Amino acid sequence: MALVQCPVCNKRISSKAPQCPHCSTSSAGDNESALRIAQIKKSQRLMNQSFITMTLFIGGVVVLFWGGEEPEGVRLTAGAVLLTLGFVGYLVTRVQMVINKRKSV
Repeated sequence: MALVQCPVCNKRISSKAPQCPHCSTSSAGDNESALRIAQIKKSQRLMNQSFITMTLFIGGVVVLFWGGEEPEGVRLTAGAVLLTLGFVGYLVTRVQMVINKRKSV
């Protein structure tokens, strides 16, 4: 008996178990379709994260540059934080998407 990863939830289960106790996926069934479904779910989650981080970035640009006058104080800080979080988050998410896509091929 060895511990293996469930193809759907990636938790460790016994190789002798008829189904995963965490997500109830049958280990005797078609694991390829379960793996594909898990891959699609992860891809969707990453695309949602990408959308959220892009929204943060755009929000930072709007806060910093809306109105034409030089931002000061809280407006400057909030805009810079939103801009930075959005940009870095977007880059990290895009790298994760590329890695995820390479795993599926």
